[in-house]
Amino acid sequence: MRALVFTGPGAMEVRDVPEPEVGAGEELVHVVTSGICGSELHGVRTPGFRVPPLVMGHEFAGRTGDGRFVVVNPILSCGACDLCALGLRNVCRKREIVGVHRPGGFAERVAVPSGTLTELPEGLGWTAAAIVEPAANAVHAWSLAGAPAGARVGVIGAGAIGLACLLVAGSGGAARIEVADRSEHRREIAGRLGADAAVAELAGEYDVIFDAVGAAGTHEQSLARLRPGGTAVWLGLADPTAGFDAAALVRGEKQVVGSFAYRDADFAAAVGLVAGWDLSWVATFPLSEGAEIFTSLMNGRTTPVKALLTF
Repeated sequence: MRALVFTGPGAMEVRDVPEPEVGAGEELVHVVTSGICGSELHGVRTPGFRVPPLVMGHEFAGRTGDGRFVVVNPILSCGACDLCALGLRNVCRKREIVGVHRPGGFAERVAVPSGTLTELPEGLGWTAAAIVEPAANAVHAWSLAGAPAGARVGVIGAGAIGLACLLVAGSGGAARIEVADRSEHRREIAGRLGADAAVAELAGEYDVIFDAVGAAGTHEQSLARLRPGGTAVWLGLADPTAGFDAAALVRGEKQVVGSFAYRDADFAAAVGLVAGWDLSWVATFPLSEGAEIFTSLMNGRTTPVKALLTF
């Protein structure tokens, strides 16, 4: 079968790879569409825990052998620890992720545990199905912020996760949402999706700020623009440097909450949300162009906010 393979630092190739072995308790998914995540671009450019050769892809949907249309929750947990018992599978100390620790959805077929499958509602398109996973990240972040209806919300970064945060906050009853991004193109998209303001940098004061970038400078901005007693939710992973004024955090009784992936309820909620979203900012490309589009995105030469591979 054909797959897009991470072969070495900065290198992606479309190759023939062996068919997946389907183990006990697993099912074979025939992939229809799979999203390229910013974490994958970073992981190929600067290899770390993603070890080549690897078939990545953790945002994917497809058909099972018996014809069900499904989306895959890529988080695999031990199911037996204290955190799993609390419903915190996303932070299980032994968690693994499909497409990171085992072959993922950048292939025509992939074997996954049966428990990872969620059947798609009738009529949900494949583009929306591939956006469920990033949408679940935003649902989780909104929940961690307290799902504050009536809040003044700031979003830093208008990539796929930032736009999902905008859409989730909008559906959750935020009073005003402002989105910051350096790209004029992405600011235009944010405005079209309902942002009350789309700016190069946040100004004023907010009850909640989502940092979907995760650089030292955006960490600093997320706290500087937060009202006393407000909450900054950090989703981005661009830079491990904290970069903020800890004394100001204490004096303003501000909160910083880390948000990693999602809980099962967040994933289920995302399935129901994406059907009504404007996804005109999502572009699709055939697997045969996978190496080219991935490399272009990685090097900043291609501009779609979200790219999906189709099979």
